[in-house]
Amino acid sequence: MRVLATSVLAFQALVLLLAIPVFSVTGRLGIGPAAALGGGLALACVAAIVLLRSRAGYVLGSVVQVAAVVTALWAWPMAVLGPLFGLLWVVALRVGRGR
Repeated sequence: MRVLATSVLAFQALVLLLAIPVFSVTGRLGIGPAAALGGGLALACVAAIVLLRSRAGYVLGSVVQVAAVVTALWAWPMAVLGPLFGLLWVVALRVGRGR
């Protein structure tokens, strides 16, 4: 389960970093708040990867998924990408448990 969850979070961190200009152009955020939002969530993804040896990593990963969906308030493309990564996260957890 940890390898698949790590892959989802790593790709999500990359997407969140690449979304910083999108937050500032299509959203109502300046570049500073956009960088804080995208960079903060990407950093949370990396922190979750580090913590995946314990339950805290999976909880933090789940919180990041919810936060990624909420970012759709500032950038409409995240209305597609947030739920997509959330679905991948659920699949990673389900496949990892063997259900």
